[in-house]
Amino acid sequence: MVLCSDKNHYFVKLKTIALWALLAITFPLMSQENPSPTFGKGLFNLVGKDSTWTMKIAMRMQVLSAVSWDIKADGGGLVDPQQNFLVRRARLKFDGFAYSPKLKYKIELGMSNRDISGVSQFTSGAPRLILDGVVMWNFYENFELWAGQTKLPGNIERVISSGNLQMVDRSLLNGNFNIDRDVGIQLRHHFNLTNKFMVREKLALSQGEGRNVSIGNLGGHQYTARLELLPFGKFEGNGDYIGSDLEREQKPKLMLSATYDSNKDAVRTGSNLGSYMFNDEGLYMTNINTFFLDAMFKYRGFSFMGEYANRDADDPIAKNSDGTETGDIVQIGDGINLQAGYLLPNNLEISGRFTNIKLNEVVTGSNPETQYTVGLSKYIVGHKLKVQTDLSYLSVDGGTDEFMYRLQMEVHF
Repeated sequence: MVLCSDKNHYFVKLKTIALWALLAITFPLMSQENPSPTFGKGLFNLVGKDSTWTMKIAMRMQVLSAVSWDIKADGGGLVDPQQNFLVRRARLKFDGFAYSPKLKYKIELGMSNRDISGVSQFTSGAPRLILDGVVMWNFYENFELWAGQTKLPGNIERVISSGNLQMVDRSLLNGNFNIDRDVGIQLRHHFNLTNKFMVREKLALSQGEGRNVSIGNLGGHQYTARLELLPFGKFEGNGDYIGSDLEREQKPKLMLSATYDSNKDAVRTGSNLGSYMFNDEGLYMTNINTFFLDAMFKYRGFSFMGEYANRDADDPIAKNSDGTETGDIVQIGDGINLQAGYLLPNNLEISGRFTNIKLNEVVTGSNPETQYTVGLSKYIVGHKLKVQTDLSYLSVDGGTDEFMYRLQMEVHF
């Protein structure tokens, strides 16, 4: 009976998405004041008759093919490949302003299986459809207050949209240490030290359990602070948070950043991600701290991104009330990710990435691993229409090495 109920709930959600899509298609056709924009600028751009609101409606998808081979430890060659074809991401997005241009909003819904996975008792057994649901209020000069669910101001690679990545997908560093999305409030501010030198500060107070949690607050709260330094001024086209130098910066641009995140009484193995840690008293709680250093540099088609991450916990091994271990552990350790690319005149880009992950071997039982990746991207209409491919070699100390090849196409209306 529970499964039936969950399925009914799921179908209701799908019908809701279909209704939104139908409204997106039919409503603009009733008015001659809202012509369809050019490719990549959204499906429709709606403007209220009194200009007190706007809404841009957009859709995008990524179609991915991947194949991987384990390398035999005795040097005997490759194991039979494992293949996967899927719609990696499928998104429906709405953004604009309400009442005043100083009050902006963003809603992003996930529709692929990977987007909505993570159903649990803490999401009321419902698919996690909502990625972003946030209001952004520029209430005074350079101060902006955000409220709702969205990405926390974490490592640069995570904050870059999955549709604007330089390679097929994010690195192992991001997979192990990122702090993703959460529900709460954020305060953002920027100022100039000189005519060019810009400083941006970002503070966040969030629930600490990740996105779409609907059953109260399970542990403590999560506190995030990020500082960004742009000594040569702003990047063209917000390029500090876009992979590749598609703008071909005519002068060097650099961003240096640091983030510190503290999740008090966290109940999941990856701070606000990962599995929930249960013990004989309910949920196991511990303080988890994550630190990031990152940089972005661009100049005349060349781009470089570097990241360092470190995560620690007060007591990373989950225990019962009598001190026995439950088997759950916090993924503590550190990692480094270095990535660069050069955009050729024909909008073909060659890129490379080096990633090294060292989880605490005593706590996690995981061996250090290093991944080398080479990528090739063809930007047909920037990041809105592109084909990307990459080849990776993963080396695991004392473990099984692996080759992985991926091919992906992005279409963003």
